[in-house]
Amino acid sequence: MTSSSSFAELFDAFEHEAFRLETLDDYSQSGNVDAYRAFLAGEEKPDGYNSAWLNEVSRHTAAGKLVHRVHVLSRPLTPYLRFELGWGYRTNSEAGEQFFILDVTDTPNPIAGAPDFWLMDGQHAAVMEYDDAGKFLGADVATDESGRFASYREAALAHAEPFVDWWAKYGE
Repeated sequence: MTSSSSFAELFDAFEHEAFRLETLDDYSQSGNVDAYRAFLAGEEKPDGYNSAWLNEVSRHTAAGKLVHRVHVLSRPLTPYLRFELGWGYRTNSEAGEQFFILDVTDTPNPIAGAPDFWLMDGQHAAVMEYDDAGKFLGADVATDESGRFASYREAALAHAEPFVDWWAKYGE
């Protein structure tokens, strides 16, 4: 695995598009663990929640770059997904990040077996590795020479629906 700083450099250097495929139901040991605990405790979303990421996304989208993701999931939502979608996606969309849901509750997963990854400009992939508890372990950064990750991106987007539409139907 490459260091997460190599991934950070890749994220900082993309020119047109940053795409994320999320396939897990639980990332609770990564990112803002304290905010997740507050969510579980029924507390209000803290002021400044996710501000570093919002600033990063705003910088890219203000420059005309596309930052978007698809999350593959099924209902009922896990506690973590209720947190991520309810606090994270709804907040991050204000910075210009676009979200889509590929709901496989009642349909086969068209990208079964695809890993979690970021794909930058359709060429540079970073496979995200997590342990069973949802803790980020690192990113394996490589060039998408075979187009495998671009194919996953296209299939995911073709079968997903915009988050706001999905949330209006199933949000909690």
